[in-house]
Amino acid sequence: MSSLPLAGIRVLDLTRVLAGPLCTMMLGDLGADVIKVERRDRGDDTREWGPPFDDRGESAYYLAINRNKLSVAADLRSERDRERVVALAADADVVVENFLPGTLDRAGIRSNEMLEKSSHLVWCSITGFGGESTRPGYDFVVQAEGGWMAITGESDGSPMKTGVALADIVAGKDATIAILAALAGVARGARIERHIVISLIESARASLINVAQNSMVSGADARRWGNAHANLVPYQMFQAQDRPIVIAVGSDDQWISLVNALELADLAGDTALAANRGRLAQRARIVAALQKTLSRRPAAEWVRVLDAARVPCGIVKTVLEAIQDAGAASPRTGMPSSVGGRVRIPPPRLDEHGALIHQFGWDAFRRYA
Repeated sequence: MSSLPLAGIRVLDLTRVLAGPLCTMMLGDLGADVIKVERRDRGDDTREWGPPFDDRGESAYYLAINRNKLSVAADLRSERDRERVVALAADADVVVENFLPGTLDRAGIRSNEMLEKSSHLVWCSITGFGGESTRPGYDFVVQAEGGWMAITGESDGSPMKTGVALADIVAGKDATIAILAALAGVARGARIERHIVISLIESARASLINVAQNSMVSGADARRWGNAHANLVPYQMFQAQDRPIVIAVGSDDQWISLVNALELADLAGDTALAANRGRLAQRARIVAALQKTLSRRPAAEWVRVLDAARVPCGIVKTVLEAIQDAGAASPRTGMPSSVGGRVRIPPPRLDEHGALIHQFGWDAFRRYA
């Protein structure tokens, strides 16, 4: 089996909840040695975010984002524990933390001092609203203030958050990307900024992509489209005979393939619909015609027909169906790595490796293996 790309990289995880633990788990999936430092009394907040809990009492939420780590408990108010954390940071390649700005400084763990002492250390601070703000960063609040809720939900309904904490997830992935870029810069001896600050609100706003650009170009505010698309028709959900199906026509060629496959001669022969601009102008007519046809047969049959015609489509699946499609998903270690990593260590119990880490430091990974 080939070596993982981050094998030998040491990551000190001073994070909790979602964005930070997701970032450090991804680094661990890619081979990094990750030591998770948790509060002595209750550990990561998500350990209590249940039910459901597994047979060891660990919450599903915690299990989803904490594999490939060793756990040690520490009380940063204790001088002895603080010295141990500083020693781990001094020998790390990466420190990831999501404390409110100023909290670690007051505890005696100062990023500027650590970076001055180590020329190869990368320090990543994940915040809610930037390095100067002391506002707590929670996904729901960020989705509201980042513009997401205003464009999510049915067009005539209330603003809605996404079904997963996507602002946290995007910020966690942004942090991972920034850390990998910094490690590459350090490896080639470049003079780079080694203190990275990732904020949930900036990640959320950047993720508006074309929606933000639409508003900047047009001067008009974005609105909710439900399961339709502001710029493409047809690109939405339809109700087949038995369950919902989505169709995503992203090109004029796909439009012709769609109407031919559905045998909609009147739409196929209308030259005004040949280009997306024309289809946008006749959205209601197109949607009504497609819905009438698609309701006559089961979703799986339509997927076979449209797949054969190379029209992007899919059944709206349940979470359990999606998990079954994933293959290697596990109740203990979560969904498979999306970046080519591997599961090597199950999510740890609180302070499970404390004695090992206190005795051997980073060499605990060699001892554990």
